[in-house]
Amino acid sequence: MRARKSGQILNLSSVGGFRAWPGWGIYCATKFMVEGFSEAMQAELEPLGIKVTIVEPGPFRTDFLDDSSLGRTKTVIADYSATAGVAREWADNSHNAQPGDPAKAAAAMVKITEVERPPLRLQLGHDCVAAVEAKLEHVKQELEQWRQLAESTAFTE
Repeated sequence: MRARKSGQILNLSSVGGFRAWPGWGIYCATKFMVEGFSEAMQAELEPLGIKVTIVEPGPFRTDFLDDSSLGRTKTVIADYSATAGVAREWADNSHNAQPGDPAKAAAAMVKITEVERPPLRLQLGHDCVAAVEAKLEHVKQELEQWRQLAESTAFTE
């Protein structure tokens, strides 16, 4: 790609790489890593004519939630029933009922390779878009609430 001064890299992340949920901490941490790595990669490769897109799917009807993919501890701790326990129940109840169609996701990923200026991030699924919008709104509100304190840390002579 460097020799051709062109190409595109699609790094598969998740909506969990943009927004974390209770019970999914390790998974989200690995996807946050993909996001950070991809942002840096995009900045490094853009001058070389190489594009990078982070694909952030929401839940898609795949084997992701079955025992062949999703490992879980057998120990259930009652103190976490309202947080990680909810995530466990969601996984149990959502397998084979996820709203996303994998064939349509694949088509969207192919389409993004055919545009001149692809986005750094491509969210897939209405639930993913809603989760990203909610986090962006939350971060915006939190930033405004704490702006004065954040900006008060500048060194003054």
